[in-house]
Amino acid sequence: MKHILDLDDFSIEEVNLIVKTAFEIKKKPEKFSDSMKGKILATIFFEPSTRTQFSFQTAMYKLGGHTIGFSNSLNSSVSKGENFKDTVKVVSSYADILVIRHFLEGSSFAASLFSSCPVFNAGDGAHLHPTQTITDVFTILEKKKELNNLKIGICGDLKFGRAVNSLIKFLIRYEKITFYLISNENFKLSESLKEKILNSGNSFKEASSLEDVIEKLDVLYMTRIQKERFKDKGNVEKDLILLNEKVLKYAKEDLIVLHPLPRTDEISIKVDEDKRAKYFTQALNGVFVRMALILETFKLNNINKKEYFEEKLNLSCHNETCITKYERYLPKLYKKQGENILCGYCDNVIK
Repeated sequence: MKHILDLDDFSIEEVNLIVKTAFEIKKKPEKFSDSMKGKILATIFFEPSTRTQFSFQTAMYKLGGHTIGFSNSLNSSVSKGENFKDTVKVVSSYADILVIRHFLEGSSFAASLFSSCPVFNAGDGAHLHPTQTITDVFTILEKKKELNNLKIGICGDLKFGRAVNSLIKFLIRYEKITFYLISNENFKLSESLKEKILNSGNSFKEASSLEDVIEKLDVLYMTRIQKERFKDKGNVEKDLILLNEKVLKYAKEDLIVLHPLPRTDEISIKVDEDKRAKYFTQALNGVFVRMALILETFKLNNINKKEYFEEKLNLSCHNETCITKYERYLPKLYKKQGENILCGYCDNVIK
């Protein structure tokens, strides 16, 4: 089954193929208008979405296909107590592609165990968002032409942002990238991901102020504080790092400002008028990228390369937002990473 769950399952060549197809689609979308005629894409979203859900639906319509699904689980049999497995098995039997967003980490991988069609991860908790990452990469390439030798600032909630995790995990495959990690103490990037940056041969610098680093950046990736990811929301406004026209005046003329959206208060509305603001272009690019993903998933070889093993280790994942904490019937699956044993669903280190 050709699932799209994690960009670690993709080679650089496969991503390049998807990006190339997306550029072809953006240039001549009418050429692909009947490519998915007679096919059905199902979107099951257990968590709110505008861009991701609508761009997938728009992509399928532009390819000549159809869509079904729900955007609120309360409008489905989940509200009657139906378990996750049964929802996936039933909906996937009606569709050719299943796109899922869920608030629990590892949910898309769990869905792939029971789905009768390819599963696309449209965001699983604070874990991963692979189709957003390819959209981000497409937009950077469109403006910068390459991914090596860039100085990339990532600002805001680096702890809970799945788009951040996915983007960094993918970009560290390239060379001579310096990441500027701009956040307050409560929202710093995980130590494990910092270690991966260094192990890749790339580098990072940490900062708590945009003003201190913005003049150095080629790309600035802004993120909102993910209030929905933590129990004690407190006074999160104190942790906000703001991009406004006063800060932007110190940036390079060819800087590009990205944001996975939605934004809240972290980017001033006035920044929208600046030619360097590319986040609405980025959102539009999501349609072309997802069109390419839909097309290429039927061409690529098996890209679900996630290697896991099942043993009676009697180990449980410690991550309270892992899907295994809620769907107790799921088989216990593990991954090995060096000497560590990871949860096969959410990649949390459990031993």
